[in-house]
Amino acid sequence: MAAHRAVTPTDDRAYWEAKYCSQERIFKPKPVPFLRKHVKLLPRGRALDLAMGEGRNAIFLAQHGFVVDGCDIAEVAVRRCLARAQELGVRVRGFVVDLTTYTIPASVYDVILCFYYLERSLIPHVKRGLRPGGMIVYETFTIEQMKYWQPRNPAYLLQPNELLHLFQDFHILIYRELDYTGKKAIASLIAQKPTEDG
Repeated sequence: MAAHRAVTPTDDRAYWEAKYCSQERIFKPKPVPFLRKHVKLLPRGRALDLAMGEGRNAIFLAQHGFVVDGCDIAEVAVRRCLARAQELGVRVRGFVVDLTTYTIPASVYDVILCFYYLERSLIPHVKRGLRPGGMIVYETFTIEQMKYWQPRNPAYLLQPNELLHLFQDFHILIYRELDYTGKKAIASLIAQKPTEDG
């Protein structure tokens, strides 16, 4: 399936297109360990992988029986995801969007993933996009990351407990903040949207 272009190109898109074009593969094909470890917690159904890159997590969910949508700002990354999914005999619906302007359809997804991408204005859309009882799986860098490697811009880094507070109206199933000394500092969360009856 061809990637669907949903928005006009931006400077961010040009940066990521160039980055992906500079290497055959940016990330390892295996899913993020946090997702791999906790996939059995997630309600089966329809999933959305935000800023999916080359689709390692989207493909992993498709292999576990989810109906998966995945999006990224870089068209070349989406194409790589779709090609890899086809090779592995699974289906991912990939599309190109700028998540600073994209609106997630309301009450569509049972699971939404977001790994190593932080756009705070997207959080209300994530919450609306989940069905009651649906789950968010989120992992990204904290401010402690500035001691190590990129990203170093504090706008893209979580403050202590910030991710927990962003989803305080959800039922928190798993939350952690880890500092892998000399490597990376991350926060990880799985949280469930309340059901309509509370």
